[in-house]
Amino acid sequence: MIDRIEALLDEGVRDKVYPGAVWAVGDSSGTRATGTTGALDPDEPEARMQPDTVFDAASLTKILAVWSSIGAFWEDSVLDLDQPLGGFWPEVEGRPLGQVTARQLLTHTAGVPLRAQLKNLYGTDPQTIRRGVFHEELHRSPGEAVEYTDRAALILGYLAEYLSGQSLDQIAAARTWQPLGMSSTRFGPLPDPIAARCAPTELDQETDTHLKGIAHDFSARLLGGVCGIAGAFTVLDDLTRFLRYMLDPATAPAEAGFRSEWTARSLTVQTGGLEPARGLFWHPAPGTSEAQDVWVHYGFTGTGMWISPANDRWAVLLTNKLYYTRDHQPLTDIRNTFRELAFA
Repeated sequence: MIDRIEALLDEGVRDKVYPGAVWAVGDSSGTRATGTTGALDPDEPEARMQPDTVFDAASLTKILAVWSSIGAFWEDSVLDLDQPLGGFWPEVEGRPLGQVTARQLLTHTAGVPLRAQLKNLYGTDPQTIRRGVFHEELHRSPGEAVEYTDRAALILGYLAEYLSGQSLDQIAAARTWQPLGMSSTRFGPLPDPIAARCAPTELDQETDTHLKGIAHDFSARLLGGVCGIAGAFTVLDDLTRFLRYMLDPATAPAEAGFRSEWTARSLTVQTGGLEPARGLFWHPAPGTSEAQDVWVHYGFTGTGMWISPANDRWAVLLTNKLYYTRDHQPLTDIRNTFRELAFA
């Protein structure tokens, strides 16, 4: 398995799918195989990818910060996933969003608009953006279709802040990252010493330099670096800790806010007969059957993590493919082959 994974990922470097990659495969007891390939930055080829390279997690933020925090509130019986938001959240009461439930947001069936477009629609003031998101008309009736949208995580991030009275970065750190020992996971912008270890992403047109230690996602930058959509940075070891805890909470130094019941429900199809099938933010890995029980979440920058309770297996593949291109197909092919090898 290791040789084939290394050959696959080395080929991705040669084909300029990404400058470099960091990966690992393991189970609840630990890491079974791990490796790195390629350069941190093609402009500095002598600086290689390292096991502790920091990556812009992009949409993995939705799992690391939002899904985990919402799970903590559900475990604490603070949140009923099926109660319409308007029934307990004054900011959305009487608004179209008020008829939506947290479960519908977690399954991407809420019918909220598909694009964020926060600056175009609401300007640059964070409070005006928040109010605009809460007052927006629905794109379609809740429960009608599965349509992935960043707004689901943005709204749930706001919900977590409302339920706790804390900011999302404070909630995630206190309820998930600190208990699990995820000491290198944090929202950006990153301080210079940590940013130096960060894999650069897309070329920023304003500065003519590749983003490094600053979230690629425009919504996250607009909102000061912290939001439900994106903005977290992480390293391989922290994701390993997170996934091992999902498989067996006893592996962690302390218990996180979310526990086994939340994980079990989330890694179960929650969308009935609607397609594509979804759990709670997680979804079945492409090309796998229900019996294989492999779940995945990706990040736009080139990150991804997979988990299978039935096989007691997890896998992580971190790349900065966005350095080269927004074309997702070459990385999609590599991801699918990587998953096949990791869960063989």
